[in-house]
Amino acid sequence: MTTLDHQKSFNPPLYVSRIPFDENRIRAAAIYCSDGRFGEQMDEFLHAGLDLPRYDRLAIPGGAACLCGHAAAFWQKTALEQQLNFLIQAHGLKKIVLIAHDGCAFYKSIDTGTHTIEHQQAQDLQTATESIQFWNPGIEVEKYFARKRNGKILFEDWNDY
Repeated sequence: MTTLDHQKSFNPPLYVSRIPFDENRIRAAAIYCSDGRFGEQMDEFLHAGLDLPRYDRLAIPGGAACLCGHAAAFWQKTALEQQLNFLIQAHGLKKIVLIAHDGCAFYKSIDTGTHTIEHQQAQDLQTATESIQFWNPGIEVEKYFARKRNGKILFEDWNDY
């Protein structure tokens, strides 16, 4: 079998998505915590709540907190900055959505000083916003908070914090 013959052969698919592929970019990305318990709700909020289908995803422990200089995220900061800069350039991003969430384990691993975890999360979303906009003038950044209530996830607008 030649190399060309090998390239033509395919394994039978394990699964075929019911969702058709759409080439169009929407020029938006979301940065949020990789906590899988929130994944489907994040997608639903971004798709239905913010009308951002096919957004680029950057899911990392602590989400945007990794951009804020916490010692627990030293290595993640550089990686997240590089990934975000790549996506901004390669995909022509115009909007970044930052989402923090209730009960985030990342925040249990850092010293928040005299602040509550939620207050630290609000500060971190603002710090991350300023950092992203400093390096990418003109990019729109939005901030939200996902809160657990009665077995549901509620999304709050934190853009005025």
